[in-house]
Amino acid sequence: MIQEFKKFIMRGNVVDLAVGIIIGAAFKSVTTSLVKDVITPPIGLILNNFNFDDLFISLNGQFYPTLKDALDASAPIIKAGSFINVCIDFLITAVAIFFLIKLVNRLEDVIEDLADDDAVEPAPQPEPEPQPAPAPEPTTEERLVAVLEKLSAQLDKA
Repeated sequence: MIQEFKKFIMRGNVVDLAVGIIIGAAFKSVTTSLVKDVITPPIGLILNNFNFDDLFISLNGQFYPTLKDALDASAPIIKAGSFINVCIDFLITAVAIFFLIKLVNRLEDVIEDLADDDAVEPAPQPEPEPQPAPAPEPTTEERLVAVLEKLSAQLDKA
């Protein structure tokens, strides 16, 4: 059973999934900070210093001036402001992941195109025109005949 578990854990998909979860958790904290610390304060300022975290609905019908007062009274409440922050956080995360996946798909297409370009065979080159065959070397008899003819021609001149 231990060997089977090791085999399962060492599969590439499981390792990739683990890396994705770790990066996702880190990315989640970044987007949460972005929403709470960067995006909602300017929106709250535009809405007359409204703080989304303080937005709540009391379910028992009593009025509580702040979220802290409602929590201190242990009142049943719906934290609508927290929910709005989480929704904004989710939308930012979803958009970022969408663009990341779009980028990865585009890179895969480029890599496939490059691989396809490399796989194409080059156009066949025209065969070079055949060169005339070199004259065969004279045989020993032909050389002797040539030497004898030269000697005979020199003797005739003399």
